[in-house]
Amino acid sequence: MDASALFEQLRQFDTPTICNALEIAKGARFTTGFTRQRLLAASAKLPSIVGYARTVMIRCSEPFDGAARKQKLLGYYEYLAQPAQPSISVVQDIDSQAGLGAFWGEVNTNIHMSLGAVGCVTNGSFRDLAASAKKFQIVGGRVGPSHAHIHVVDFGRPVNVFGMQAAHDDVIHADCHGAVVIPADCVKKLPAVIDLLARREKVILDLCASPDFTPAKLREAFAKSRDIH
Repeated sequence: MDASALFEQLRQFDTPTICNALEIAKGARFTTGFTRQRLLAASAKLPSIVGYARTVMIRCSEPFDGAARKQKLLGYYEYLAQPAQPSISVVQDIDSQAGLGAFWGEVNTNIHMSLGAVGCVTNGSFRDLAASAKKFQIVGGRVGPSHAHIHVVDFGRPVNVFGMQAAHDDVIHADCHGAVVIPADCVKKLPAVIDLLARREKVILDLCASPDFTPAKLREAFAKSRDIH
């Protein structure tokens, strides 16, 4: 299965399901690799996004040189357009007050979609909720009205967004719950693992929907669930 088909398959699941599947794929539970604070989604109705990380650092509070800002921004757009695709922009706002200015709005969401990005994950802010590209998902720290002195500081280097460390070309899965990095050696394993989880959970959920539910039967259902491979 090629990457595009695999990503399309993983888009059918929410990010908590991906995290559950990673516990099995990794062989243990984990406390790193995912966002650790509450994020806001531009649209809770959009499906999950999956893509290769394109990392960027921004700052909003300090004035900038106009020519230097433009050069850095265009360099970032060229970086964003590189293969492989689709991409997800992972943006760390390094200001002491992250989100003072919004990097995301009508223009930038449309530019990013045209360059192959399906969404972004950021500790910064976003705006233009009604006018932004309709299929571009933003999972961010806050909503704000102004872009202030927004400018790109650097790109292509590791970033940290609400505790999630991400590097260039990491596979990111995100939705309204937050985001998680899928390790390269786990990506292809996830569809089969998710199927296993669904079959195990069905035993429990079917019992919960039954009028015959009792604690004793729940104990039996847990035992049956563990025996499914």
